[in-house]
Amino acid sequence: MKTRLVPCITFIFIAASLVGCSTRPNSTLSDNKEIILRSEAELWSRGNLAVADELYSADFICHFVGGTEWKGIQGIKGEVSGHRAAFPDWNEKVDDIIAEGDRVVIRFTSTGTQRGEFAGMAPNGQKVTIHEAAIYKVVAGKIVEQWGFPDSQSLMQQLMSPATGK
Repeated sequence: MKTRLVPCITFIFIAASLVGCSTRPNSTLSDNKEIILRSEAELWSRGNLAVADELYSADFICHFVGGTEWKGIQGIKGEVSGHRAAFPDWNEKVDDIIAEGDRVVIRFTSTGTQRGEFAGMAPNGQKVTIHEAAIYKVVAGKIVEQWGFPDSQSLMQQLMSPATGK
């Protein structure tokens, strides 16, 4: 009886370990990706500021290339509000998403039409398209940190060129 019981217990232990290892991390990675996709779709592309309370940590900090930083939920809400005031039709389409551990990386394409002041420039009706990347840190279901890499040079070049009405 003992000889049969050991292989059965060993099999159950190995099977439970494999199931535990394969579903838990993938589930968390999927959850983390979904949090970022919601932020892009609902917060940035639709301007739904309420979703920031659900998705972002009170201690959130964003580091943007060039030294710009935003802090806290009010910081992200203020940035989204200001950006959407300049580009009311701003849309961010995620082209690639990769998750590993507590990090999620996206490559995305942003579009919008300048209808309000932006970076000291008066509205000119210029439609813009830029490519961006961002790295997020997600802990306990909340975005706690972000590193943003927009193609700011392309954005400024497009805004300074004559409006094409595209």
